[in-house]
Amino acid sequence: MDFTVVHLIVGENTMRSSGSGAVLLMILLSHMTSALEVPLDPKVLEGLPQPPTITLQSPKDYIFDPRENIVIHCEAKGKPHPNFSWTRNGSHFDVEQDSKVLMKPSSGTLVIDISGEKAEAYEGTYQCTAHNDHGTAISNNIVIRQSRSPLWSKERLEAITVQMGVSLVLQCRPPAGLPPPVIFWMDNIFQRLPLDNRVSQALNGDLYFSNVLPEDNRNDYICYARFPYTQTIQQKQPISVTVLETNPTGERRPGFMTPLGASSTKMVLRGETLELECIAEGLPTPEMSWQKDGGELPTSRVSFLNYKKTLKILDVSEADAGDYTCTATNRLGTAHHNIKVNVKAAPFWISAPRNLILAPNETGILTCRVNGDPKPDINWFVNGVPIENAPEDHTRKVDADTVILSRVQSGSSAVYQCNASNEFGYLIANAFVSVLAEPPRVLTPPNQVYQVITNSLALLHCATFGSPIPTITWFKDSQISIKSEDPYVIHENGTLEINVAQSQNSGKYTCIATNNLGVKENHVFLEVKDPTRILKQPEYKVVQRGTSAVFECKVKHDPSLIPTMTWLKNSGELPDDERFEVDADSLTIKDVTDEDAGTYTCIMNTTLDRDSASATLTVVEATPTPAIVYEKPDPPTDLELTDQTERSVQLTWIPGDEHNSPTQKFLIQYEDLLHEPSIWVNMTEVAGTRTTAQLDLSPYVYYSFRVLAKNQVGYSQPSQPSRQYRTNPAAPDENPSDVHGEGTEPGNLVISWKSLTGFQSNGPGLEYKVLWRQSDVDQDWSSKTVANSSHFVVSGVPVYVPYEIKVQALNDYGNGPEAEVVVGYSGEDLPLSATDGVLVMVHNSTVAQVHWEPVSSHSVRGKLKGYKVYYRRERGLHETEEEVDQEAQHQVLTFSGNQTEGRLPGLQPYSLYIIFIRVLNSKGEGPQSQEKQFETPEGVPGPPSFLNVLNPSLDSLTLEWGPPVNKNGRLTGYTLKYQPVSNTTEVGPVKVMDFLVNETTVTLDNLNSSVLYKFYLSAKTIKGAGANVTKEASAVMGTSPTQPPPHPTSPVTQSAHPPLHKAPSVGPVFGIVNTSVSEECALITWEYFGHHKNIYVEYMVENSKEDWKKESVNGSHSHILKGLKPGTSYRVRVVARDPAGPTLHTTSEEVVTVPAVPSRHVDIATQGWFIGLMCAIALLILVLLIVCFIKRNKGGKYPVKEKEEAHQDPEIQPMKEDDGTFGEYSDTEDHKPLKGSRTPSNGTVRRDESDDSLVDYGEGGDGQFNEDGSFIGQYSGKKEKDTHEGNESSEAPSPVNAMNSFV
Repeated sequence: MDFTVVHLIVGENTMRSSGSGAVLLMILLSHMTSALEVPLDPKVLEGLPQPPTITLQSPKDYIFDPRENIVIHCEAKGKPHPNFSWTRNGSHFDVEQDSKVLMKPSSGTLVIDISGEKAEAYEGTYQCTAHNDHGTAISNNIVIRQSRSPLWSKERLEAITVQMGVSLVLQCRPPAGLPPPVIFWMDNIFQRLPLDNRVSQALNGDLYFSNVLPEDNRNDYICYARFPYTQTIQQKQPISVTVLETNPTGERRPGFMTPLGASSTKMVLRGETLELECIAEGLPTPEMSWQKDGGELPTSRVSFLNYKKTLKILDVSEADAGDYTCTATNRLGTAHHNIKVNVKAAPFWISAPRNLILAPNETGILTCRVNGDPKPDINWFVNGVPIENAPEDHTRKVDADTVILSRVQSGSSAVYQCNASNEFGYLIANAFVSVLAEPPRVLTPPNQVYQVITNSLALLHCATFGSPIPTITWFKDSQISIKSEDPYVIHENGTLEINVAQSQNSGKYTCIATNNLGVKENHVFLEVKDPTRILKQPEYKVVQRGTSAVFECKVKHDPSLIPTMTWLKNSGELPDDERFEVDADSLTIKDVTDEDAGTYTCIMNTTLDRDSASATLTVVEATPTPAIVYEKPDPPTDLELTDQTERSVQLTWIPGDEHNSPTQKFLIQYEDLLHEPSIWVNMTEVAGTRTTAQLDLSPYVYYSFRVLAKNQVGYSQPSQPSRQYRTNPAAPDENPSDVHGEGTEPGNLVISWKSLTGFQSNGPGLEYKVLWRQSDVDQDWSSKTVANSSHFVVSGVPVYVPYEIKVQALNDYGNGPEAEVVVGYSGEDLPLSATDGVLVMVHNSTVAQVHWEPVSSHSVRGKLKGYKVYYRRERGLHETEEEVDQEAQHQVLTFSGNQTEGRLPGLQPYSLYIIFIRVLNSKGEGPQSQEKQFETPEGVPGPPSFLNVLNPSLDSLTLEWGPPVNKNGRLTGYTLKYQPVSNTTEVGPVKVMDFLVNETTVTLDNLNSSVLYKFYLSAKTIKGAGANVTKEASAVMGTSPTQPPPHPTSPVTQSAHPPLHKAPSVGPVFGIVNTSVSEECALITWEYFGHHKNIYVEYMVENSKEDWKKESVNGSHSHILKGLKPGTSYRVRVVARDPAGPTLHTTSEEVVTVPAVPSRHVDIATQGWFIGLMCAIALLILVLLIVCFIKRNKGGKYPVKEKEEAHQDPEIQPMKEDDGTFGEYSDTEDHKPLKGSRTPSNGTVRRDESDDSLVDYGEGGDGQFNEDGSFIGQYSGKKEKDTHEGNESSEAPSPVNAMNSFV
């Protein structure tokens, strides 16, 4: 609730003595001195009733875009929350009856969906009403209008012809839109027409030419109108202007084109923008100027536009009324036009009525002060009803702009509306009158601390709320009543002002708020601090270039405030340069340069005040000096002790020679001749510019001091010690630190601490008073005083009980400060009881969740560290009791803290487990709980225990495997997958075979001996297949050694989860080694479990004294030894070498015998696949030959014969048809060359000697290519080829040659 209320009170006596309304009004006005701000804290205002207040409403003139929904805002607050209703054009608007209108929940905002509707139907004047039990508030009258962008009326524009030099006006006259459009002129390529002092656009959009020039010739003067809401642009028909240069007009004096005449008038409303326009014609083009008769233009609000043709004044007031003169000037003369400006005013507030909160029987006044021209009429409403029509109320009196409410009663809350109107507008203001009876509440936070500097202003706040308005009374230190007199002033809002605060004003202040319903008080504190002052200001410095400059700035400030020292150079930050060193009270600039010259300012800030001082640095040329020798400084001399007190002393000294290196700091050391003689201890450091130090001392110490100086070379020798200064003994200032209480065994409590040093003892007879008592038990402290010890043992205490412990130092001069209480625990014992209610929930085959009941805290008998869960696998569910591993160890999981459940991971499927739990404390474990059994369900099995390759042959091999070591259930069978692999990433198709559980071997046939295969074998249970064991192998090449062997580096890998006996964590790195041989080569495969990279296959002839030959295999699991001699035996082994050391791992030696085959060399033609291929080729050639002969002999003649018969040559004898022959084309001659010989009897067949060609009969022939270039192509019987035939050689190959090519 963020409104402001005025709380007015008139006493009963005043009311009785008032004689008339005027007198009453004056009395009431005299009481308008107190204003009650309704607090913002919602906790304070909970439950306070509040009449409605309009918080958000739409503007009075609402123009909507017909393409969007209409949203009319109306939000209000109140207690209880208001209900909303609307009127349209003065009549009730039933929102629920119109499906297109929606009122937002808990709001009066209307959303009108005008899609598919005529938007004009919703135009009108709307007003919102917010109502609750305490009154009714109304909104402004909101006029809703649809934006309009009408089309330009059709018109026929005549071309304009003008003489050069005359004036011209091109009228735009856009259609009247809502809101009015924005006007601009462009040409037909959408470029804005250039405007200048001669050509300008008037406020109404017309285009004015003070004089026309030939350059104004154009036929595309186009006026555009842009309508803001719809963002549509419409254009007028182009205007054509022709400028005649034959008879130009001469120069002339200025004259006004607009406004016309010598004078005109202009009316503007207060607060709006005034725009005055004068456009003149003439030749040369006139210049414009403005002035106000009898006054000056308001420079802060005035501007000139359109080349000074428009005068614009913002936020017009009554003072802007008067006569304004615009003057047009060229060299032939001037012209003047006077504009009389009248300023009228819509109603505006002088003071709007404010919300009132009144107590019962109080009197309040609502005022509605407005002004305007003409003077507005004022009408009052109550809850939205004209006050004259409202129910009669004798406590209410209306006097023009004032409503007087006398002796209001509970339940008379209402909302009053003031409506002020004249011909230019209206104002509506809602002000509620809430009658409340509330006891005082203090809103200022309690115990707030105010800090101020001495002699400054202090304001102590006491914000209150209550009805009637509480009376505020202030007290100091809860006793002294404060009156409004020096030095105090009590403001109407309860704030206490101390104009000039002094240290004696510090203290506790209490404000008491009182009304007839109660009293409330609040306490605040005032602390008056000492001001911050610079005691020693920086001084003006003149230094040589390359030397150092030091500015001192010593400050005094209140010790309770934290100061911050800041240095500035020329009012800016110091350069980011390590040569500038800022200490606590000085600024040092090393190796000064010319750029360092300037003004340096020291600023000391605290949270409350600040002080500053400045000095100037001047840099001069350095004088030549001899080579500088830098040495350590001489030790300080003449140490003197002054200002001696019990706990401090001031040490003063005289610095020694610096030896060309400025002293950076002084180190002060002390010797304690009483406790640690001959040992010097660093005490403090001070800046090298200081020669005194205030030293804080401890009691009962025999001090001796010395000082060392330090420059950039190093430390000086120590000074001579000062005279001895003894401080008097005193009680200890501190107690032992690091106090602990902890039992070491049941029934004791060991209290230990870190003893004070002799320096800390402050006096003779140092002892320690040890105090203890059991926590949470009403008993006195037990104590024991001990000396020369740092621990004490308390015996006979209960097991693990908390104790409060204190250790206080004391000596012959008294006790130290009150010791802090530390909580410790007596000794622990083993837990008494075990946990109950152990429950195991099996989630899956490998994870279970165990739950247990927590034990009671007293049975733990110590600090509960957690619970230890022991569990052990008894056996697999498929195993018999005889197969149980009696040596199986418990697995242990510890769950810290007071957990009551935990997860058991890594369980073995299909197993029986036993579990129990022990309680754990710092002493150890308690008894075990009752053992609990649980079973895990079946899971997928582990990998088969092994997979071996047996009996590899030319195209087959046998696989043998063993069941998984971890069956994890009842096995249902095996799945074998295998596929060919290569030395690249390419793999062949996968073949899958399933086997029953009792099948452990399989022989694979029809394998390719030249291909390496990879085998994947997995076992299965009802839960699915387990992990694979993998193997890579190939069928041994039994015949041709020329076939490419498997790639020598093709890997033989194990599965991701190899059988346990194949990859032991400790043991030999090599497993099974397999060998197979063929002519001149041997295939070696092995299993390897190591991590070495350097793997070799070594071999040598058996019974030979030769050295081992080795071939690197680069981490592969197989290798082929080639070039072996047939009939020779070789010793073979696999070796792994560790590159980081001498370690060598080898397999057992295998003997490989290469079979002896006497001079056996099988050509590729003996291979079955090659024989089959050759047979197929031969058959194909035979078929082609048969087809060729058939085509050669069909019909008994060639087509060429038919051509010859059709074109008879008298020299050619006619052929006989009855004998069935064709002369030289007979079948007999054609077949002769193919019978057992490659050529006919008359010689070798040649293409250029043949009258025909196989190109007409062979596959792939083309009739376009023939022996004589045209004849065969013309008369060929095969003139066109089928579209699917290719273009191959035009010569048919010899069948015999074709055969020879394969031999």
